[in-house]
Amino acid sequence: MDVIANLLNGFMVALQPYHLLMVTIGGILGTIVGMLPGLGPATGVAVLLPITFSMGPTAALITMTGVYYGAMFGGSRSSILINTPGDGAALAATFDGYPMAMKGKAESALAISAIASFIGGTIAAVFMVALATPVARFALKFGPAEYFLLMVAALSMTASMSKNNVLKGFISMILGLMIGTVGIDAQSGIERFTFGVLELQTGIDFLIVIIGIYALGEVFKSYKVINEGTKKAQTKFGKIWITKEEWKKSKWPILRSAPLGFIIGALPGAGGTMASLMAYNNEKQMSKNPEEFGEGAIEGLAAPESANNAASVGALIPMLTLGIPGSGTTAVMMGALLMLGIQPGPLLFTQNPDIAWGLIASMFIGNIILAVINIPLAGILVRVLSIPPKILYPIVLALAFVGTYAISNSVIDFYLLILFGILGYFMTNLKIPTAPMILAAIVGGTMEQSFRQAIKIANGSMNIFYGSTLAICLITITIISIVYPMIKEYIKKEKITA
Repeated sequence: MDVIANLLNGFMVALQPYHLLMVTIGGILGTIVGMLPGLGPATGVAVLLPITFSMGPTAALITMTGVYYGAMFGGSRSSILINTPGDGAALAATFDGYPMAMKGKAESALAISAIASFIGGTIAAVFMVALATPVARFALKFGPAEYFLLMVAALSMTASMSKNNVLKGFISMILGLMIGTVGIDAQSGIERFTFGVLELQTGIDFLIVIIGIYALGEVFKSYKVINEGTKKAQTKFGKIWITKEEWKKSKWPILRSAPLGFIIGALPGAGGTMASLMAYNNEKQMSKNPEEFGEGAIEGLAAPESANNAASVGALIPMLTLGIPGSGTTAVMMGALLMLGIQPGPLLFTQNPDIAWGLIASMFIGNIILAVINIPLAGILVRVLSIPPKILYPIVLALAFVGTYAISNSVIDFYLLILFGILGYFMTNLKIPTAPMILAAIVGGTMEQSFRQAIKIANGSMNIFYGSTLAICLITITIISIVYPMIKEYIKKEKITA
């Protein structure tokens, strides 16, 4: 009954005209950002951060979340029409979405991607309503030692899930922890890594790191191909809808993939890409006609679209209840909340229930709004795909610099922004994942303080870090997250040599 009362209160917050406007604007901007190849939700939220600075925490979080799952809706548009995914989570949509468009079924492909996204996001929102309060109550049992171990586990999971090279994931994580140590130490008052620069005494704002790595890094990466033409997208359509036969093929893949996406999304570092690819592979294995996958099978488009939207909702669970971002995008959102004076974590649901439950209620509303936007207005929205890179990327640069200056009104931050943009460019070229670094830069300071608090409580003894069942579980999770990819890689090599 408490959950129902809280949800009803959340709907009262989310249905306020201003918040309805914000979730609509966020959804539209997210859909557009999602359609533009290479940008993705993390870059979109980072670039659009300045518009949230003047808002209250509830409106800011609702807007950023609208951008997040709006980008999940929009990412498949370019996958279907020009065979270019808007971001990694939309990759699986190219496998059958583009072949459907080539067979003259672009209308069905656009419709089922929106329908699957709507259903997947709504199912995930229901799961979130059921799980948010129990997880938040469980998190209240965490002391400083458990919080430290939780952050270590989250960082190790994020780093170890790095594709193909776990070592690069941990290098990225260490870089983030190094960034988190810059400035005056809160306990000793000693300057660390400021190099005599006065402005660095307060540390490096993680929002500058985020905007530099995602926005500028993407621009620098795309500079080499800025003069290349883009594929011409179809902009004239018939009725955007599906037949009864297509719905019959799609409904069970959609319903099966939503819970899978939600669970994977809730794992720190897993994200929508893993969720959508796993959903696609599952449906292919379960299908009676697996040979049709990759040739325009509608269920091959419906399953990953349901999963990646559910994953975007699932990623909010650890951020809201534990204060640990579940993805790069939620890391950006967490940074913005901290800027607004709101600390995500278990106390959010007791100290700021309007924010927490207003956000959850806005997901139901936002999914309906996005379904309306992405089906009848698809023909208008896809015209954005024809924007030349020469126009698009200068706009992204301008927004990045304006947003950075708005953070602290310091010109020094411009130099830091460019520095992190260059770092992001080289990390992409060297295939070093950026998510572990972003997560480490955000939680590094809190992790250090939790470690010190735990040591102080235990009078210098390390026993506190394995003195409870919860602590032992977290240590076990950390060890498994590090060892499992190594074992998996070893087994893979053994199979190849056998």
